[in-house]
Amino acid sequence: MSIQSKHILNKSETLVVDSLKGLCAINPQLVFDVENKTVFIANQDRSKVALMCGGGSGHEPAHAGFVGEGMLTSAVCGNVFASPSASQVSRGIDLISNDRGTVIIVKNYTGDVLNFGLAKEQYAALHPDKADRVKFVIVGDDVAVGRKQGRIVGRRGLAGTVLVYKIAGALANRGGSLDEVFKIAEWISQHIATIGVSLGHVHVPGTASLQSNLGDSEVEIGMGIHNESGHQTVSPIPPLSELIPRLIDMMTSTSDPDRSFVPFTGKDNVVLLVNNLGGLSELELGAIVAESRNALDSRGFTISRVLAGSFMSSLNMPGFSLTLLQLPREGETSSPSSQLILSLLDDKPNVPGWRWSSREPPAPKSQVIERATASEQQHKPRILRAPNPEAFVQSIQRAANALIKAEPEITRMDLIAGDGDCGLTLKAGAEGVLLFFDLKLLLLVKTDFIAPAAALKKISEGIIRGDDVAGSVFAISQISEEVMGGTSGALYSIFFSGLSQGLQATTDDRVTPHTWAQALKSALEKLYTYTRARPPSRTLVDPLAAFIDTLSSANGSNFGEAVRVASEAAEVTKDLEAKAGRSAYVEGDRLKQEQVPDPGAWGIKTILENIVS
Repeated sequence: MSIQSKHILNKSETLVVDSLKGLCAINPQLVFDVENKTVFIANQDRSKVALMCGGGSGHEPAHAGFVGEGMLTSAVCGNVFASPSASQVSRGIDLISNDRGTVIIVKNYTGDVLNFGLAKEQYAALHPDKADRVKFVIVGDDVAVGRKQGRIVGRRGLAGTVLVYKIAGALANRGGSLDEVFKIAEWISQHIATIGVSLGHVHVPGTASLQSNLGDSEVEIGMGIHNESGHQTVSPIPPLSELIPRLIDMMTSTSDPDRSFVPFTGKDNVVLLVNNLGGLSELELGAIVAESRNALDSRGFTISRVLAGSFMSSLNMPGFSLTLLQLPREGETSSPSSQLILSLLDDKPNVPGWRWSSREPPAPKSQVIERATASEQQHKPRILRAPNPEAFVQSIQRAANALIKAEPEITRMDLIAGDGDCGLTLKAGAEGVLLFFDLKLLLLVKTDFIAPAAALKKISEGIIRGDDVAGSVFAISQISEEVMGGTSGALYSIFFSGLSQGLQATTDDRVTPHTWAQALKSALEKLYTYTRARPPSRTLVDPLAAFIDTLSSANGSNFGEAVRVASEAAEVTKDLEAKAGRSAYVEGDRLKQEQVPDPGAWGIKTILENIVS
């Protein structure tokens, strides 16, 4: 799997300083010591305990993104994935020194521990009267590195460190003493477990390009936030429903003496933190949160809070980590209370890095509606019969099958002229239409074919047939809405809904060519209400309008000629400049050079040619 090695920056050498300058523009309460790459609160309340952190850059928003009222007082930043020097840290301690004391919180990496520790000891030597006013907390929450492997270096510090920042920072902001802030930071650090997962390594700006050691079908469990190797490589990549329970078990198992770092019982109250390592979409992150909740619920855990977002990244690493904070059990006298910890977690800090979070546990699953129950349809389209019901049904089936067959070619066109989904969208709609010819077939497959199951709630009969033309057209409208979705689904649904309305305007009980011509014209006018596309626009409107205008001019008697004109209009789109749709965002000369017709127009051409053939 190749690594993304392109970056948007001035120079790799100035990236950290440039980024910290940007942070200070976002957060005006900060001052930036450029030489020492340190940010700190400008108007620090020196009547409160100060909190200091830091480490290598590349983990944003950690660490500097959490500096501000209610969380950290300062952060000392190294270069990407490199610890700051002891002299930088010493300067950072001086900047926030106060009589109440300072708690230094660092992740458990050798460079961080040594350099921050050295600075602490040097400060104590220079200020013997304040030596006991600086406390040191080392956070190691990783469970991927077992006791045997990490017996000397210990567990790595990961996203759980941010929970230590948050809870200790909130207590300091409330006026907690040095010992109180230090003790709660220590307690939290001893009751968090984190496991990370990644699809690949990341490229550090300014370094040589490299290839990841992971294949396209591999995922690494336990990869560190500095590209360190993980616990295990798994292939093929398992679905979340398998991967997440595996991770939860690694964090909470008490039967594995090598990784049982936190004494979970399986009935604990926990805080869940789902951390984006930098390269996952919000869409994927939401699914990870949902599966994590399912896994914890099924194991008897009670989730008191859920946090999700980028808290401690690894540049743009395509992965995530899960953190569990075990809350104190009722009656534990040596621990801070669960209520205190949650209230400190709920305090809202004035920092840009802290994501929105609820002050309440996740809602019960009973509040999640899996499938809406539609009300009984009180009104149905007026019954209209096709002159040849069997031919009506066959024409729709023929057009649907043709769309399915044309999917690869339409997809090819759309990969050049749009976003690549037109062929699959039309195919999905066609498959949905075919299912509704046979209600029994639909009932057999609806559990696998998700959208028609929802459409079934709206279509009480669930059958497309020639003795109910208006009802069948309306059913196709609903299938388009439910199955196709997006812009295409809405356009088709509006058009077929308008067509059903137009058909019912006739006083006859049979549909004639004249009825079709008038109804189609009415449907096009309905569609024009909701789109600005007019021919020639290189959209599906071009062949659709050509067909309807030609048909209407002869009062419905020239279906064959109307289809021919529509086909020509679709062909001509290859030479047109796009004025609407996704193609409008594609460079015009490229479209003409590729000689690609509009994929939506080609879909209309395919439908019309096969309906009338």
